[in-house]
Amino acid sequence: MKTVLVVEDTKSDQLLVQGLLKSMGTEAVICNNADEALEWLNKNTVPDLIMLDIVMPDISGYDLCRKIRGELALEDVPIVFCSTKNEDYDRFWALRQGGNAYLIKPYSPIELMKTVKPYIS
Repeated sequence: MKTVLVVEDTKSDQLLVQGLLKSMGTEAVICNNADEALEWLNKNTVPDLIMLDIVMPDISGYDLCRKIRGELALEDVPIVFCSTKNEDYDRFWALRQGGNAYLIKPYSPIELMKTVKPYIS
């Protein structure tokens, strides 16, 4: 079974993503913040995909992405950013920080599935 690490601080978004990934036969590991995510990454096997919220209370998804990309074992793990930020610059910056894709919240179940499917197939 494929594993997706979801770093998201909003409970409703956590539940939505978890349910959709489960329907795709994928395990979703939910972390509420960057510290939880880094701790999980240090203790577990490398996930097949990481989904990052950009706006979080401790550090931004951009900063977390750079930390993840700095780890040799994680440098090739696909990262999908999820955010309400809808400007071209935000998408550009997310990809420049090491992201592979960008989902704008609120997204539909179909948008989520189309975005993550190539990375977990």
